Amino acid sequence: MHTRRTLRRTRTGLALLAAALLTAACSASGASTSAASASGATLAALPRATPSALSPYYGQKLSWRECGVPGFQCATMKAPLDYAEPSRGEVRLAVARKKATGPGKRLGSLLVNPGGPGGSAVGYLQQYAGIGYPEEVRARYDMVAVDPRGVARSEPVECLDGPKMDAYTRTDTTPDDEQETEKLVDAYKDFAEGCGADAPELLRHVSTVESARDMDLLRAVLGDERLTYVGASYGTFLGATYAGLFPDRVGRLVLDGAMDPSLSARQLNREQTAGFETAFRSFAKDCVRRSGCPLGGPGTTPRRAGDALKAFFGKLDTRPIRTGDGRVLTESLATTGVIAAMYDEGAWPQLREALTAAMRKGDGAGLLALSDSYYERDPDGAYSNLMSANAAVNCLDLPAAFSTPDEVRAAVPDFEKASPVFGEGLAWASLNCAYWPVQPSGEPHRIAAAGASPIVVVGTTRDPATPYRWAESLAAQLSSGRLLTYDGDGHTAYGRGSSCIDSAINTYLLRGTAPADGKRCS
Repeated sequence: MHTRRTLRRTRTGLALLAAALLTAACSASGASTSAASASGATLAALPRATPSALSPYYGQKLSWRECGVPGFQCATMKAPLDYAEPSRGEVRLAVARKKATGPGKRLGSLLVNPGGPGGSAVGYLQQYAGIGYPEEVRARYDMVAVDPRGVARSEPVECLDGPKMDAYTRTDTTPDDEQETEKLVDAYKDFAEGCGADAPELLRHVSTVESARDMDLLRAVLGDERLTYVGASYGTFLGATYAGLFPDRVGRLVLDGAMDPSLSARQLNREQTAGFETAFRSFAKDCVRRSGCPLGGPGTTPRRAGDALKAFFGKLDTRPIRTGDGRVLTESLATTGVIAAMYDEGAWPQLREALTAAMRKGDGAGLLALSDSYYERDPDGAYSNLMSANAAVNCLDLPAAFSTPDEVRAAVPDFEKASPVFGEGLAWASLNCAYWPVQPSGEPHRIAAAGASPIVVVGTTRDPATPYRWAESLAAQLSSGRLLTYDGDGHTAYGRGSSCIDSAINTYLLRGTAPADGKRCS
């Protein structure tokens, strides 16, 4: 059975574009090098034409300390709350590092981000990247992470407490009548009001642009002339945004499981819906070949398997089933559990067991465990701030996908065309930003990053959360983009078992040699 830890590792790279109830990295070769101390920035590392108000932030020294995880150090970095008006206050950002382990020449700092938005980069570093990235990469780089503003350890946005989050996550997202629609809208409003009450000023300053500027601040404070970075899922949008803002400071950037910044929220949500359908069909083909698959036997088509799953969801809509911990499995929680397993084909056996128990025995514990892992809910009922931060960033970065329930109803057929299984629920999940307490500050836009060093964009052909065509689009937008393709299942590709992918990325990070544009791996 796939473990929760593995699920969390793979799921933290998710895009979560419908942030709601369902889914709700120099030398001449491009390496980041510096003889400066990692505790402070050199003049050469300061950005050109830095406003005097920002100089204290770029010149700060980090005070590194042990932080309870052997081999890792932590620090707090200050950043202006508002880069346009630095005098308005500051935010404190959690930073962690694991120093280069090898005897060879240090190449600089390698910043990592697992995505979300809302995933803890510090947690990702300490639980995976700092110990699980290839040894040769960890030997040459200081592995570094910063939790973006509003996330985890960096002044986290908290919208609802545990019991209210429990109620929120089980809210019906396939309303059958006006009364159920009103309940869903009320849930979105309550969530938004909670966020606004918790952090009214911060909520206006958690955009991807501001987090990208924070990364440049960290680059300078660490003493690196250029940024070396590996970002997954939403982390690719963060990395691409950095490249667009600071193309001359781009070192070696890997954008794995790419997002397309040129798409609107509605387009992103609709195309992600199709991505989940693609992933489910791969799971269904595998399931029906195995004995005891609850979705059908040999010869059952993915469409028929999807019909069986959707019929099961429909039953839960009216009659939730027991789970063993005092909660019940609703349609929305079951759907989230299935979606959680789509991120990693290694979770398919766990999903198959969970569906068998739920559909044949009326035991929803397995699907609820998958859903809890997705939402980062602990056994004691406490949630991380993943979903709060996710909505805070997404609703600020782009105008809402839909403004009213009527707009959603009109779009449901299109979403159901993208995914007969998940379409209706994901369409309604896209309504959440309509009630957000602050206005969006971003718009869809293309990113060229003219003048940047080669940037490696990685796409997986059957990625559920960041469809492959997004990687194609981002690589084409970036003036120096190099598309690296993994022909396979699951979300993101680096470190997931393809020696071809890993070798290409390791060579790029260690030697500065980017793979040829269009290289394909399996």
